[in-house]
Amino acid sequence: MTTAVETPINFTEPAALKVRGLLDEEANEALKLRVFVTGGGCSGFQYGFTFDESQEDDDTVIERCGVTLVVDPMSVQYLTGAEIDYREDVEGAQFVIRNPNASTTCGCGNSFSV
Repeated sequence: MTTAVETPINFTEPAALKVRGLLDEEANEALKLRVFVTGGGCSGFQYGFTFDESQEDDDTVIERCGVTLVVDPMSVQYLTGAEIDYREDVEGAQFVIRNPNASTTCGCGNSFSV
C-alpha cells in the first residue's frame, strides 16, 4: 500500500517544466531551484529564486518533473500552503506565488506581509 506524502508547498507542473527547461540550458545536473523569503520589498517580505547546488539537511525538498525545489526552514514557515506556478498570458510570462499566508501583496506580486 502506498501512502501519499503531503508537501507544504504546491510546486505546479507548469512551473517545474519551465524550471526544467532553464536547468537544461545550464547543463549542470547538480542544480536545484531554491525558493526563499527575505526581509524587504514594498510590503515587508520578498520572494527570491536562485539555482543552488547545495542542499542542507533541514531544507524542505520537493521533487516534480525531474526538478528539485529546496526551501530553508525560515522561509518554509512563510510559504506553507503556497503555490508556486508559472504562467504565460497577454501580460507576459512569469513565475507566480499564490500565498495564503500573505495578508497583503504589492502590485508586482514579489513582496508581501503577514
